[in-house]
Amino acid sequence: MGNMLYLDCVNGISGDMFVAALLDLGANEARLRDVLASMPVAGYEVRVGRVKKAGIDCCDFDVVLDAAHDGHDHDMAYLHGDAAEHGHHAHEHHEHHEHRGPADIDAIIDAARLAPRARELAHRLVRVLAEAEARAHAVPLERVHFHEVGAVDSIVDIVAAAVVLDDLDIDRVIVPTLVDGRGTIRCQHGIIPVPVPATLNIVQAHGIPLSVCDVEGELVTPTGAAIVAATCAEHALPTRFCVKRIGLGAGKRSYTRPSILRAMIIEELADAPVAAVPFGTDNASASSAQPTLDAAYEGPVVRLECDIDDAPGDMLAYAAERLRASGAREVHWVPILGKKDRPAWQLQVIALPGDVERLEAIIFAETTTIGVRRWACERTVLAREEVALETPWGTVRAKRVVLPDGATRTRPEYEDVAAIARQAGIPLQQVMAEISGAR
Repeated sequence: MGNMLYLDCVNGISGDMFVAALLDLGANEARLRDVLASMPVAGYEVRVGRVKKAGIDCCDFDVVLDAAHDGHDHDMAYLHGDAAEHGHHAHEHHEHHEHRGPADIDAIIDAARLAPRARELAHRLVRVLAEAEARAHAVPLERVHFHEVGAVDSIVDIVAAAVVLDDLDIDRVIVPTLVDGRGTIRCQHGIIPVPVPATLNIVQAHGIPLSVCDVEGELVTPTGAAIVAATCAEHALPTRFCVKRIGLGAGKRSYTRPSILRAMIIEELADAPVAAVPFGTDNASASSAQPTLDAAYEGPVVRLECDIDDAPGDMLAYAAERLRASGAREVHWVPILGKKDRPAWQLQVIALPGDVERLEAIIFAETTTIGVRRWACERTVLAREEVALETPWGTVRAKRVVLPDGATRTRPEYEDVAAIARQAGIPLQQVMAEISGAR
């Protein structure tokens, strides 16, 4: 079972901030350097160190370019200063990288020694950025040539982000909101408004909540927004969680807000409220009391449904992934016969009433459907609680439900049982049987 990553983006997010924060969380720097060294890309050096931002110690991930590749992306004088003073640098930079497009970046990624999951995420990052830039410049995807993915430092940021995420075994990312600045910023195409067009295109296409603060400048870069989109980040934190590890990544730009990305490995806790123990009560006797069953949500749910006969399988799989990450209780694909008896798929989504609008927006954005049916469903929900079972292999989590007649039924969590079976080298059914017999 992988880790849950909470990104606190109140001060923005960029590729280098993200990589720095995850290195601070414990991602393996030596492994990252090995992967980057395997890329057929030259003209840069990676430096990892410590810096202070607003007096807070942070990790700094810096891609230092040689003179031929330096586009002054992190240079505040270039971003906000006199155009004439720095115009020739921008021109040289643009000319040097004009040939590089999404296909070139994909080829670089495929040539590097990336783990399969990291490689897939890196390609997804490129696709998200390319689609946003293609829309911003009104050109076909294959003709996109742009600094954000074309420049050496951006390629390094993309690959590094995928590597550190995979290295920490992250399988859920939570970003409640992105906070960007306002005003204008200079890029390779001239003076543009903040949030920049590519960033806005990404948050719109992927349904990412966005806030704008009063800082004059760009807090969220397109690469930063693409990381949130490509990881299918959820937008709601668990009601209760504990923080396992904290990582702080420093940005390069200096604004009125400290350029810090906080990343946390968190663990979700059960939603059941903890009973108050009066001062002076013996903790041992209090903890031995019978646990209170969770109060299950017993209200209606909404079923969303549509039929699709003109979309490839990878698009459908990605849509389901985004729906689950955005709060859908259940997502099913059911094979059906469509018009003229053509094979098709029916999408069925179970949602809480407050999630319907957001999930419908994802269905329209990520599939080819032009209509979604919906209706409220009454349901009966059994009271349940999470319990711990002691087994010959250690403690296993389980869920216990109470049936209408008062009887209980307990089932161990699959992930815990599967981990035991793999580690002990015995069949899953044998572990299940022994746990069932022991309780």
